[in-house]
Amino acid sequence: MTEVETEDRDDAIIGVAFRRSVAVLAAVAVLGIGIVVYRWVTAKAAPVAPPPPVVPPQVRARPAVEIPALPFTDITAAAGITFRHENGAAGEKLLPETMGGGCAFLDYDGDGDQDLLFVNSSRWPWDPRPITDPPPTMALYQNDGRGHFTDVTAAAGLNVTFYGQGVAVGDYDRDGDVDLFFSAVGKNRLFRNDAGRFVDVTEAAGVAGVDSQWSTSCGWFDYDNDGDLDLFVCNYVQWSRRFDLDQNFQLLGGAGRAYGRPQNFPGTFPYLYRNEGQGVFVEVAEQAGLHVKNPATGVPAAKSLGVTFADLDADGYLDVLVANDTVQNFLFHNQRNGTFAEIGVLAGIAFDNDGNARGAMGIDCARFRNSPHIGVAIGNFANEMSALYVSHGPTLQFVDEAVATGLGPQTRLELTFAMLFLDLDLDGRTDLVSANGHLENEIHRVQESQQYEQPPHLFWNAGADQPTEFVPVPEAKCGPDYLKRMVGRGGAFADIDGDGDLDLVFAATGQSPRLLRNDQQTGHHWLRLSLRGTASNTLAIGAQIEVKVAGRTLYGQVMPTRSYLSQVELPVTFGLGTARQADRVLIRWPSGLTRELHDLAADRVHHITEATAN
Repeated sequence: MTEVETEDRDDAIIGVAFRRSVAVLAAVAVLGIGIVVYRWVTAKAAPVAPPPPVVPPQVRARPAVEIPALPFTDITAAAGITFRHENGAAGEKLLPETMGGGCAFLDYDGDGDQDLLFVNSSRWPWDPRPITDPPPTMALYQNDGRGHFTDVTAAAGLNVTFYGQGVAVGDYDRDGDVDLFFSAVGKNRLFRNDAGRFVDVTEAAGVAGVDSQWSTSCGWFDYDNDGDLDLFVCNYVQWSRRFDLDQNFQLLGGAGRAYGRPQNFPGTFPYLYRNEGQGVFVEVAEQAGLHVKNPATGVPAAKSLGVTFADLDADGYLDVLVANDTVQNFLFHNQRNGTFAEIGVLAGIAFDNDGNARGAMGIDCARFRNSPHIGVAIGNFANEMSALYVSHGPTLQFVDEAVATGLGPQTRLELTFAMLFLDLDLDGRTDLVSANGHLENEIHRVQESQQYEQPPHLFWNAGADQPTEFVPVPEAKCGPDYLKRMVGRGGAFADIDGDGDLDLVFAATGQSPRLLRNDQQTGHHWLRLSLRGTASNTLAIGAQIEVKVAGRTLYGQVMPTRSYLSQVELPVTFGLGTARQADRVLIRWPSGLTRELHDLAADRVHHITEATAN
């Protein structure tokens, strides 16, 4: 999360070059790989200084096509959401206070609508302030199906207090309901869903981790395709209160203590818990090839904040994409034998185009051009552009096209956490949103271009044939509620009111979240698919979906783990534009089985169960 000056670029020229020649792209990728070096920073503590003045990004001309109206209404209070995040900040400025919290949409009670969960942190044990009554806990809200929520935290057994960070939603015991894993500063927690009430089974399952560890984003996936869900957990840095205070981080000019830099903290390894059945897990990260070390020193390399899973090379096995803060990003390629090979540098997603590591936070991936090519979006630190790594073939080679698409210059100033691909106007093209907010609440004192609270981003996908592919949606089109500033962290989406379009929630640190209802009125049709696995894991996590409609092919994946510390809903939504049906739907289940359906009616949810044979 270092402040880094970004080199000025002629965005238009670079954009044209990217689009005109795949050969040039490949050459640039090879050259970049040739000159990339590992940049492991072990500098001693120093005053936290701002970067040199930032030149405002060059803004491209908007495409000729008209941006649709995408109004969002803040319904947080009206919907019954009263949660406020507690980050424990009491003046010492400890690094974990800057990073939470996560959120999730999930159907915890099995009634078919999307409930809402917020991950809370807590006050520190040494906090001298009077104890709050009641203490801060997790927060679970039950949806009535129309977008109004009731707090059921206590009834569901989640009125528990610990320094939570992220959450993962999955059915690890194959009983048909969703269970919850919480990452934390300290002991992680696993709660089994017993008919709508959650029971702490952490110790019996063997997933608590190390008490001194700081875990962040996490997710369920079936990495060995045995039909049950395994668990991947990112760990950030080796942290303690004493070590943090001993660094004596200071704002520039003696303006007071500052929040610290990850460069001053040692790295870590992730956890990979293999599901052994009967509610028991075994941690296998090292033997699975997930322990990446600094080649010069042999110390753990990862400083991981974001994770998502995708079958990047269409071999039927999920790969792991990890966003790391100030060190290289990871791509763990599934070797189909229980192990992974880390190929981030070779694949082109480890660094920026100059070979530098960035302050990477949240992550998501999608086939946003309605083609087999995959885009990986990563939110980065302030004064660093968000990344958009795009594959150009089945060889796991990616090129950062953030500048070429127009996305990069528009994201340079903000500090971006959650990143989400989704089709907000149901036109069949995948849009991109992000949650933004700085770490330092006094950043404006030392850097005029920065504010603690920052507006979320909303980029409309104008299409690959347009000069600017991702166009920022102005207030006149999305409304003032969407662009209201906040200290954004986690983010998730779901259709909370049954109208077919996707609504958003943005979590915050030390503040209230914002629930934003999508009030678009384009008249576009939609298709929602809710899958249930039999031979595959019961939630069909990892299933690949192709929808053919009006001469186009749309792509989707059942994947709740994305964004930052958060989980999106399990049903997959496809925007059909003006079409009233999907001509053909092809489902590739994690088990390897396939299912083909024809002429599915629009504007409804289709529930599809995996057959026992093709």
